Amino acid sequence: MSSTLRTTQFSVLDRSRTIEGQPQGAALRDTVALARRAEELGYHRFWVSEHHSVPGVAGSAPTVLAAAVAAATSAIRVGTGGVMLPNHRPLVVAEQFGVLESLFPGRIDMGLGRSVGFTGGIRRALGTGKDATDDFGSQLAELLGYFTGTQTAHPQVHARPAEGLRVPAFVLATGAGAQVAAEAGLALVVGDLRRRTKLVEAIGAYRAAFRPSALWERPYVVVSGTVAVAGTRAAARRLLVPEARALAYSRTHGEFPPLRPADDDGAAMSDREREFYDEALHGHLHGTEDEVAGELADLIARTGADEVLVTTSTDDRAGLLESYERLARVTGRAGRG
Repeated sequence: MSSTLRTTQFSVLDRSRTIEGQPQGAALRDTVALARRAEELGYHRFWVSEHHSVPGVAGSAPTVLAAAVAAATSAIRVGTGGVMLPNHRPLVVAEQFGVLESLFPGRIDMGLGRSVGFTGGIRRALGTGKDATDDFGSQLAELLGYFTGTQTAHPQVHARPAEGLRVPAFVLATGAGAQVAAEAGLALVVGDLRRRTKLVEAIGAYRAAFRPSALWERPYVVVSGTVAVAGTRAAARRLLVPEARALAYSRTHGEFPPLRPADDDGAAMSDREREFYDEALHGHLHGTEDEVAGELADLIARTGADEVLVTTSTDDRAGLLESYERLARVTGRAGRG
């Protein structure tokens, strides 16, 4: 086993993907169950995400789900990957994370993103617009100021119980968002392993511009991506098929659907849908334990990542759990699996 894999932290991001024919609540319960198993396997963090009005994703309220995950576990760090700050008022976000940190001290992470709702209807329902990302820097400064008691946007207002608490903050972004993270002295989470040259460039720019803060004394980079591990490369690829099909469908029909079984591998797709499907399967890390170990070591060497945040979505729950168990062996986690 590579020493790089042993010394790099590995964590899990779960998006509570729904499965065709199953109630949406099952996806949330599966997320909590996966968190318990991730803790047993020795993963460092377990994060949940935020999506609104998406048929294929049940995770719409990340701080609520994070509370359920933290209550069901005892040691693993729990957080969000992430709360989309343009969708919320900074005061409310500070209060929510203040409650989480107060209930589960020393275990909570605050992962923050810049995305807004996918459609105009969702954005209107959330009370935001496409240009809301332009205010991300000021929203972030206000949010962090509620924890330190130094925010100036609303001088008479205090976030309770957040004020005085220390909650590690991460920014999920590239480009302008990564620059904001660097200037604020926060950890950076970057993804999309299919565009690794761009990924490496974004990380380099972040490190060059980083300014130490009370939360992070040095740059901290988390690389996020899809990883699937199985007994054969074909079996690992099969785990990726349902998500790739859903993504291809969303690109051609405008709606991200629940996951379907990987039975026909896209045989019924149109030519355009098949093109998106092939693209969606490209670039992810998948294979046997030895194959994935080599690919992970190369990824870490190229990016200098401090941590790898793994996300895998599939309709095969047994295969998903096996993948995380195999990955724990690959990376030397102290699991009991």
